[in-house]
Amino acid sequence: MCRYRVGDVLQVTGFYNQAPQFRFICRRNVVLSVDNDKTSEEDLHRSVTTAKKLLEPYNALLVEYTSYADTSSVPGHYVLFWEIQMVDSATSIDAKLLEECCVTVEEDLNYVYRQCRTREKTIGPLEIRVIEPGTFEALMDFFINQGGSINQYKTPRCIKSTSALKLLNSHVLASFSSPRDPRWNPLNGK
Repeated sequence: MCRYRVGDVLQVTGFYNQAPQFRFICRRNVVLSVDNDKTSEEDLHRSVTTAKKLLEPYNALLVEYTSYADTSSVPGHYVLFWEIQMVDSATSIDAKLLEECCVTVEEDLNYVYRQCRTREKTIGPLEIRVIEPGTFEALMDFFINQGGSINQYKTPRCIKSTSALKLLNSHVLASFSSPRDPRWNPLNGK
C-alpha cells in the first residue's frame, strides 16, 4: 500500500492468499464545483472516457487530462486540459469534433450540473483546451520540484494550484467550448 496516499479511495477486487488486491478508484474530496454542482473525480473520468471514444475513428488518442473550475468569469465553467496524440501526424482534428466532445462530457455529467447549465444558467459552457505533447510530463516535474514524491505521483484530475494552471495555460494549442446546452430530462434525471 506504499504506492497510495492517505485519502485515496480503493476497491478490493479480490484476494491473493490472505492479502487483499486493490484497484485505485479516486482521490477523496477531489471535486469540481462552480455553483450547486459537485462533480467527483469518478464522474469526471466516466464522462471523459465516453467523450474520448469520439476521437478514436480519427486515429487520435487522449493521452492524459486534468481539469479545473474556472470562476474568473460569470458564469463560471469547467475547463478540461487534454493532451491528444495523433496516430498519423499528417492529420488534424476538426473543431466540430472537439466541440462535440465538450457536449458529450457535459451530457454524461450528473443531473445537478446539467440543471445548473441548462435551466438555471449558473454554469457556462464546458471548455476543452488542447495542450502541447509533453505538457503532463512538465506538470509532473513541476509537482516533484514542489516536494512531491515521484513514486506516488498521479496526474491530478482537479488542479487548484495557480502555478500549475499557469504552466498548463502556457502550453495551450487551441480551445473549444460546447456549442449548445446538454440535453436534460428532469423526469428521469438524464
